[in-house]
Amino acid sequence: MPRSLLLGLLAYGLLLIGLATLRGDLIALSVPLVLYLFFGLFRAPQTLELDVTRRLSAERIAPHQTVTVTLSVTNRGEEMDEMLVEDVLPEGMTVADGSNRHLTGLARGETRTWTYTISAPRGAYGFESIQIEARDGLGLLSRSQTFAAPMQLAVLPPVLRLRNALVRPRATRVYAGTIPARVGGAGVDFFGVRDYQPGDSPRRINWHVSARQREEIYSNEFEQERVADIGIILDGRDRTNIFSGHSLFEHSVQACAALAAAFLTQGNRVGLLLYGQYLHWTLPGYGKFQREKILHALASARHGGSDVFSNLAHLPAQLFPINSQIVFVSPLANEDLGVLVQLRARGYQVLVVSPDPVSFETSHLPRLAQAGQAARVIRLERELLLGQLRRAGIQILNWDVSQPFDQAARHALSRPPQWARTAGRSAA
Repeated sequence: MPRSLLLGLLAYGLLLIGLATLRGDLIALSVPLVLYLFFGLFRAPQTLELDVTRRLSAERIAPHQTVTVTLSVTNRGEEMDEMLVEDVLPEGMTVADGSNRHLTGLARGETRTWTYTISAPRGAYGFESIQIEARDGLGLLSRSQTFAAPMQLAVLPPVLRLRNALVRPRATRVYAGTIPARVGGAGVDFFGVRDYQPGDSPRRINWHVSARQREEIYSNEFEQERVADIGIILDGRDRTNIFSGHSLFEHSVQACAALAAAFLTQGNRVGLLLYGQYLHWTLPGYGKFQREKILHALASARHGGSDVFSNLAHLPAQLFPINSQIVFVSPLANEDLGVLVQLRARGYQVLVVSPDPVSFETSHLPRLAQAGQAARVIRLERELLLGQLRRAGIQILNWDVSQPFDQAARHALSRPPQWARTAGRSAA
């Protein structure tokens, strides 16, 4: 029950009993309560005329990095004896230093400013409002109001730098890049010889081949290097990411961020598809702007369960151009084999980056003989699955997450896929 209502009932009761019994002492006892109540009503805030602002020291940060929040409140109305200011924080965000609640008085025209620091794990956080409750000095009456102060804070996944991320899709785009296009023209690597054409540089003439001919002259031809379409698929299914109550999803997000940054740095056109509880498609694009779009999409990515997307049967492969490069980041399930092989058969070049769930789950289990035996059986099943994918021409990066991703990718992605090396030897 509000204190003002209780005080009013008590004063009214004493006054009514005193009048009914004609006892002046009871009437006199009610007088201080009535004066106390009227003073509270007189000092109670009528309206909240406030200018409320919030500022953040940064709008995009790395996970668990601190951000300074500055709150400023200016009173444009009547004097306030007591005012409680609370900045409503998004779920998952924690206060690292200071407080998001402040109790103070505020005179007319006065401004008060507070600062505190926050931190949060990876995610996209939206600040919505600031709640202010003004009360009279006696604490009898109060007035609350919510002030809208929308603001966004993006906690982006860390981006590891990959020195080499070689892929060889079967089709490239027309723009110059770093991926061999298997087409003769301007380039660095030798591709073959052709008839000399007017305008060819003398340095390109192959004198050894031309010397064996009587009239013809031949020029060296180099392999063109172009950009490619690359689609990254992030597996967000609970059934492939949750093991013994622990999640591999953060490692998958980290791998996607590093790969997307590396491919975009090489000039490729990159898109991102989140496949899990729902579908979220980031349209393909180039450059730093696309990098920011993908990082913000990864910041908002969450794993979850869905009856529709529990397997890869509903994977929208039509989003990716035929003969382009698909990078599938997933711990993998046995049922994924058929869909991945079908993608490879349709002309896609497929790279599977798979955080190793066996070593991850084993690291969280007690060191028992039964756990070791079960791990060996599951390890054999996984090796069989990976072997079947390799025989289908799918490039595999089996990543033990106890090792940094950039170190694991340094060896696995520093060479072109097996089919490209075989084709190169055949051409030689």
